[in-house]
Amino acid sequence: MIHSLNPTMKAITIIMPAILLSFSFDIITPAIMFIYILILTFFFSKLNIKKWLFYFIPMSFFALGLAWMTMLYTDDRYATGPIIFSFLSFDIRMGSIIVSISLALRSLCFIGLSLLFAFTTDPTKFMLSLMQQARLSPKLTYGILAGYRFVPTFRHELDMLKKAHRIRGFGHAKGWRNLVEQMKQYFIPLLAGAIRKAERVAIAMESKGFTGSKERTYYTVMKIKFTDYLFLSIMLIILIIAYYVSYRLGTLNIFGHRITP
Repeated sequence: MIHSLNPTMKAITIIMPAILLSFSFDIITPAIMFIYILILTFFFSKLNIKKWLFYFIPMSFFALGLAWMTMLYTDDRYATGPIIFSFLSFDIRMGSIIVSISLALRSLCFIGLSLLFAFTTDPTKFMLSLMQQARLSPKLTYGILAGYRFVPTFRHELDMLKKAHRIRGFGHAKGWRNLVEQMKQYFIPLLAGAIRKAERVAIAMESKGFTGSKERTYYTVMKIKFTDYLFLSIMLIILIIAYYVSYRLGTLNIFGHRITP
């Protein structure tokens, strides 16, 4: 299961193919990778499909919009081939369509990889892994974790402030100017509360020995296992296979340069 992988190795495994995939301007390579990402998401993780679609579908509209704009404003080096159709004053060529579809598929791959990491990684374990495997400063790590724990508290305090204002007769603001003024009334109490909480947390962390020293023991020890290297290897192998299939089909395009067998 992807949930049990080391978070730092999982992040490296997801970042590396995302970078290498950005070199491809053909359709076959990102299409194969996107199919593999879907297989990982649906068969090797415990993700809720409805939750995944709830985030994936709105983000996919961004990919489609990016593809449409790319199709209209493709550079002359890529906009080759016959004219397929015209839209207003734009002549859409076959090369423009291929580049736009490739960009859309690459964007969907990036979105799929990001959601796979976000939904299968515990934030606390990720920070602990960065501290133990990536040698991130404990002072920075525990500060980020403390700030992350404040988010639900701020949400609760904001809800309490809204209810208190509503009891005193301050309803929902109408118009942008009134809305901005109302938000100012929320920000000042929230900021004051955040400063008080930050001081108390800093004193508590220092009294418990969180001084920022890297020479410390850990209650939760994060380790890199064989499955982490296996996951990285399979991801890179699939990417190499995708490039090879595109090369054999004669569609491989690296930064506008077609590479054929």
